[in-house]
Amino acid sequence: MKKHIYILLVFMISFSNGRAQSYEDFIGAGHSGGITVTTSDNYQLYAGLNTASGDKTISGEGLEGAQMEAARFLSQATFGADIDLIKEVAEVGIEAWLDEQFSLPPTFFTDSMESIYAQSEDIYAANGSMGFFPPRPGHVHMDYTWWENSMKGTDAVRQRVAYALSQIMVIGLDGDLRSYSMGVANYYDVLVRNAFGNYEDLLFEVSTHPAMGYYLTHLNNPKTDEANNIHPDENYAREVMQLFSIGLDKLNPDGTPMLDANGERIPTYDNEDISELAKVFTGLGIGARSDGLPPAFGQRVTVADFRVPMKMYEEWHEPGAKYLLDGYVIPPGQTGMEDVRDAIRHLFNHPNVGPFIGRRLIQRLVKSNPSPEYIADVTAAFNDNGSGVRGDMKAVIKAILLHPEARACSWMQDPEQGKLREPILRKTQFVKAFGVISPLDNYWNYSGWYMRATEQHPLRSPTVFNFYEPDYSPSGLIDERGLVAPEFGIYNTLTSIGYANEVYNWVESDRILRTAGYEGYLITGPNLGVLFEKSKDADVLLDYLDLLLTNGALTWRTRQIIKTTINTYPITLNGLNSRIKLATFLIMISPDYNILK
Repeated sequence: MKKHIYILLVFMISFSNGRAQSYEDFIGAGHSGGITVTTSDNYQLYAGLNTASGDKTISGEGLEGAQMEAARFLSQATFGADIDLIKEVAEVGIEAWLDEQFSLPPTFFTDSMESIYAQSEDIYAANGSMGFFPPRPGHVHMDYTWWENSMKGTDAVRQRVAYALSQIMVIGLDGDLRSYSMGVANYYDVLVRNAFGNYEDLLFEVSTHPAMGYYLTHLNNPKTDEANNIHPDENYAREVMQLFSIGLDKLNPDGTPMLDANGERIPTYDNEDISELAKVFTGLGIGARSDGLPPAFGQRVTVADFRVPMKMYEEWHEPGAKYLLDGYVIPPGQTGMEDVRDAIRHLFNHPNVGPFIGRRLIQRLVKSNPSPEYIADVTAAFNDNGSGVRGDMKAVIKAILLHPEARACSWMQDPEQGKLREPILRKTQFVKAFGVISPLDNYWNYSGWYMRATEQHPLRSPTVFNFYEPDYSPSGLIDERGLVAPEFGIYNTLTSIGYANEVYNWVESDRILRTAGYEGYLITGPNLGVLFEKSKDADVLLDYLDLLLTNGALTWRTRQIIKTTINTYPITLNGLNSRIKLATFLIMISPDYNILK
């Protein structure tokens, strides 16, 4: 029999002068001052564990709109959130919470990696020192560190922005740097430190870091020697323009390309510009040796102390003026590092940087196809933070995350809104949402299995062009509409099935984080037990998972399919566990979840 609840609203209004006063207001969503609610009954779910009392009909208690918006914001700005963080942001307010994040100290990778390596070695020794253990931190410990810092660091937005920057200023751990994990960790610290700093400082530190110097071959880059047919290496000069600062084509502030009289795009630079800029990045060698001996130009990276920036060796630096793009001339007679500073500042001040970098950060954090107005607003924040400062990353991040295109509910219905969640962000959100049951209270995880299944893991990009290009457009409706969807560049028959298999392992086999074996293959499972009481009612369970995973965007069709399916399981111990696992699995592989709107 259907239960009816009858509610009597009794208005208790008092006025200071005792006379009637007319005004406009509404009842509900917290507008309940001076109102008493009397009901014939309070609705109860499964033995009174959840109660919907009459006063909640107008008090606003239990409404989840603010929490859904907080969850959506956290899906963009962080690696994910549990219910406590969602409630905190909803209560504090998005902008106020973001300001709090800006004030937190950074969690650095180099220090964490050294500590994790030591802990790993202790576990190895405690297990009898069986098998091989690396003599110094390796790529496995870099994986552990990334997960530990990303999951435990209180500086959640900083860590998320640093990861976004790592997909723009790319170095790959699986190539020549595989043996130099400490160097990669220290490079990542440059991104972490400057995520809330100034883009000019970030660009300079990236350009002078020995890991980047080794990766893009401007470490030990000599000056011109015509007699021996030696010319400066042009690799970094090309990539710092194409990928890290100004891009290939001149842009309007809204990110649209400038066109010449023939309607053709206007290149930002040519081969001569590359050759001239390459002269700037000559003479850079390791700044210090790990063994304490004096460094020298030409010494191999194997002896480098990656914590120290590259040093300029003047005798190997190209002398004379350098004629850069747009008619800018670096004068002769400067030191080599002054040349580098001048070149970086010239690139930084180029009008392309705001729209070029702004669009890429929007794509990494919010959506694949930002409107020209969105890009123009972010460009304006990059050009001037409101106090006359150019390149203030805090201003840029705020402009991206607080923009109406990121926050307004109306945009969620726009067919061009949203992005395919990156595989790694699907996994981090799952871990953050439920937590893990770990005997060591850690989040160590080796990238190998997930990398093979989905073709993505931080710092594992196969090339300097990232896992996918920002203008990638899959064939079909997206391409036909002139839109892009970068993350679909690694979505294929292998990775789609690989991801589904991984989620199955998370929920069914309790395997989400796994070590590489030095410590005896520690396996960590998710804490899905937090869903047990909610699973007694399908709607309660789906409401909770909708908030936690799909930010309130679970469609009625998907919900009904899942609800019908899980209701076939009885309310028994095994039945409830099956409900939890199946509901979670089906949401995680659904389009409602995988497309972040």
